[in-house]
Amino acid sequence: MRHEVHGLRDFYATPAGLVAARLLRARLREVWPRLPGRSVLGLGYASPFLRLWNGEGGARCICLVPEHLPPWRWPRSAASRTAIGEPETLPFPDLAFDRILLVHGLEHAENVRRLLREAWRVLKDDGRIMVVVPNRHGLWAHLEHTPFGHGEPYSTRQLDRLLRRQMFAVTRRETALFVPPFRKRLLLRGAGVWDRLGPKLCPGFGGVTLVEATKDFSELVPAGAKPATARRRRVVVAEGA
Repeated sequence: MRHEVHGLRDFYATPAGLVAARLLRARLREVWPRLPGRSVLGLGYASPFLRLWNGEGGARCICLVPEHLPPWRWPRSAASRTAIGEPETLPFPDLAFDRILLVHGLEHAENVRRLLREAWRVLKDDGRIMVVVPNRHGLWAHLEHTPFGHGEPYSTRQLDRLLRRQMFAVTRRETALFVPPFRKRLLLRGAGVWDRLGPKLCPGFGGVTLVEATKDFSELVPAGAKPATARRRRVVVAEGA
């Protein structure tokens, strides 16, 4: 997951980025309305979205920042505490989180299966993970001036299959970003209308797919799976912004 965090910050400061963040937050709020007293881990670039629940009814949010990034590239406006580590070797104990939000992470992961196995490990047995990825069939995945046009996009079927193979059971599927990824302010002003009508008129062509899943205990060891190699983990928690 070696993408540049500062590039994502730059995008989300543009008019198109502000609209994209607003639409994604609205869809996330629909799926997870309130998380009182829950512990939430953000992976990838989740800090613009964790503010939905941070401090809400005692909710505790932690955003993981890859340790290869220098300090001046940390998300300074993060709405959460920040931990330093690598998503594919998470520096947290087993069963540590009620919710995991993975945004701008899966499509850039160097080892997707290891990343999801680590998420499975630190997620509580009744916890839920939300994976947000570019939709392979959406327009946003085919234009490189947004971060959704980089990395590996997924169709809903591909993402379902990937999660199932890593012992997750899909519980909900949503789509967002039906507005075309143009930079014209006039078009972006109607983004809310696009996202209200899009799921009814063309449900398979949203720019982003959101899939919620839980742990699946029906098969503790999937066929052909190899046990993960244990690694030493180091936890470094930086002061929240």
